[in-house]
Amino acid sequence: MDIHQILEHLPHRYPMLLVDRVLECEPGKRILALKNVSINEPFFTGHFPHHPVMPGVLIIEALAQAAAILSFRTMNAKPDDKSVYYFVGIDEARFKRPVEPGDQLLLEVRIERHLRGIWKFRGEARVGEDLAAEGVLMCTVRSL
Repeated sequence: MDIHQILEHLPHRYPMLLVDRVLECEPGKRILALKNVSINEPFFTGHFPHHPVMPGVLIIEALAQAAAILSFRTMNAKPDDKSVYYFVGIDEARFKRPVEPGDQLLLEVRIERHLRGIWKFRGEARVGEDLAAEGVLMCTVRSL
């Protein structure tokens, strides 16, 4: 999926859009997405001025956005103005290496369960072969 297709599946826009490309998507199973980390990201101005590092919460948010795309592709649907995709929980979050400008963050998310409107995913964010972050994410779609 290119950026135009991603924008059809996520309500996020700059500066909160954290998925640049979807490399693989198996609806009902898994997604592999890419975030190019650039020195131009607005958070690098203050995190940290002399040693820029992508905040861990934004790495987790990038995983949640990849999970949202996987959810919508699995449901064969797209978000609309009458629904919101909420990130409702994170368990077992671990950060293993810093993510810096110039890195390509590979976001792999697998569906573990979908029950009563709650999606549960296992996500890993990697830079090359190195694990940068991981966690179990829970999300839901709600009508406004």
